[in-house]
Amino acid sequence: MTAAGYVLQVRVPTLEAVLADPDGRIWSRLSLLASVDRVDVPDDSYGRPQVTVRREPVEVEVTMASAAWASKSVVLRCLEDRVEVRARVRGAGALGEVRLLGGRATLLDGACGTFRSSIEYATVFVPTPTEPVQVVRPAGVGASLGIVGDASAGRLHGVFSPPPLCFVFGRPTGWLSAALVADVAALRFPELRYDPLDGGFLFSVDYEGRTRVDGLFETPAVVLRRVDDPWQGLTRYRDDLGAAEPGRAAWWAEPLFCGWGAQCAAAPIPGQPGSHPYHLDELGPAVVPAGVVTAFEMSRQRRYDEWLARLAEHGVVPGTVVVDDRWQLAYGTAEPDVSRWPDLRAWIAERHAAGQRVLLWWKAWDPAGLPAGECVTDPAGTPVAADPGSPAYRERLAAIVERLLGPGGLDADGFKIDFTQRSPTGRGLLRPGADPGAPWGIALLHTLLATIHRAAKRAKPDALVVTHTPHPGFGDVTDMIRLNDILERDPSGAEVPAAGQLAFRHAVVRACLPHHLIDTDQWPIGDRAQWRAYVEAQARLGVPALYYAERLDRSGEELTADDLALVARTWKDYREGRP
Repeated sequence: MTAAGYVLQVRVPTLEAVLADPDGRIWSRLSLLASVDRVDVPDDSYGRPQVTVRREPVEVEVTMASAAWASKSVVLRCLEDRVEVRARVRGAGALGEVRLLGGRATLLDGACGTFRSSIEYATVFVPTPTEPVQVVRPAGVGASLGIVGDASAGRLHGVFSPPPLCFVFGRPTGWLSAALVADVAALRFPELRYDPLDGGFLFSVDYEGRTRVDGLFETPAVVLRRVDDPWQGLTRYRDDLGAAEPGRAAWWAEPLFCGWGAQCAAAPIPGQPGSHPYHLDELGPAVVPAGVVTAFEMSRQRRYDEWLARLAEHGVVPGTVVVDDRWQLAYGTAEPDVSRWPDLRAWIAERHAAGQRVLLWWKAWDPAGLPAGECVTDPAGTPVAADPGSPAYRERLAAIVERLLGPGGLDADGFKIDFTQRSPTGRGLLRPGADPGAPWGIALLHTLLATIHRAAKRAKPDALVVTHTPHPGFGDVTDMIRLNDILERDPSGAEVPAAGQLAFRHAVVRACLPHHLIDTDQWPIGDRAQWRAYVEAQARLGVPALYYAERLDRSGEELTADDLALVARTWKDYREGRP
């Protein structure tokens, strides 16, 4: 098969499709095997393959016997600008792990085990922040794109959650994007993994038994296409999916002050911080001694007034103030802690009188204070995460949003939503209150954010919802994308400049959600020199966000009058340059 951007040759005896540039240089010998496990039966292919070729468009279907399904095939669809690969199964059962562009099989010549597509490229572009920072990595290094992550080893890749599900393979002569394309409702798994091994690779997702097949099931398609560079790969991926354009209120673009950095500078962070595995001694003790005040306890009405007053003295007046962790008594119920915020409603009214808006920090998924029947639980019945698959929880969540944003409640102006990477995952988890067939994985996160977003707009039509979800399918449940916490080092241990990380993340968001505003964030940052460079870059790359008022938390350096004058100047230039 010959197209404008590629040539492809299907080799039936070896069950592969050789994908090459028009000049014949191979990108990969794509495996025409797949494994679609049931939770009770692993799926192995066997027997003599049957090949069917259709035209307009050209479609090659390879059918083999399956250990788990009544029938199974891999479908290769060839269009002018791309190649699509998906698996189809027919039968009944709950889905487990699914592998595409490779899988387990027993072939007629006796070869058996796991087969993979070949790696004929040099690098892989990974469109999500990771620690260590490694945007373009060797082709033999694995990667994950999804909504599960924290600071533990091998898990710090959930800063964007979800990012675009699109890898881009590279070599000196060009780029090939490899994206998983499906409507967000079909993304019923927590992550997409690129699994390379010894010169081969495959893609895998795990449905974790949460999707039941009764009849025909078709996996999302892996779409492969030649692109000029990784950014074009992301924009074509966005074009494949479409992306909603948000409405926009003028105040959304106003510079932000978020109190979390100031809270951290005023008190240590307890335990291992959620975004930084390095230099724990600089961030606070691993075990906090009794009586030591922590950063969470610095979320206080009095302290925020002090920080805002100091900034105003130096001409730094934010249009939006973010009240950060933890103004709540319990994350799940979101009732203000009156010991820290004696009258949050009145404080918000004071900000409004000063011409400012107020966002409340929201911790996604946290079950604190919720009944177990509205949660995902462990096998013992202990709540692990709030469950948007539960009608009772969705109703409760909508009522909470009304209480926080509505004129009869706190009258806040929106949310900064964090911790979307704390998605529940695991086959052993229970869902006592969920609807039958309720979504899971990425699709469940979309349900969570859709519930918040709809309720926010009902309570206050110009409410602002900020998330760190730059997947194009999430454009309808967010108004602004935050670039999230700054990371630190590359695989060699060298420090990666904060402003460079900002530029990369900005480019990912712009490619995937070009009409959404960008919250540039600012925490944590190593020293004053990096902070100043970051301040200079922010106004060019999104909505400026200031996290500090007195000093930096990492280095302990005080912010001088000259430092705050830099913020005032860049904000003035930014405001004057806005359309």
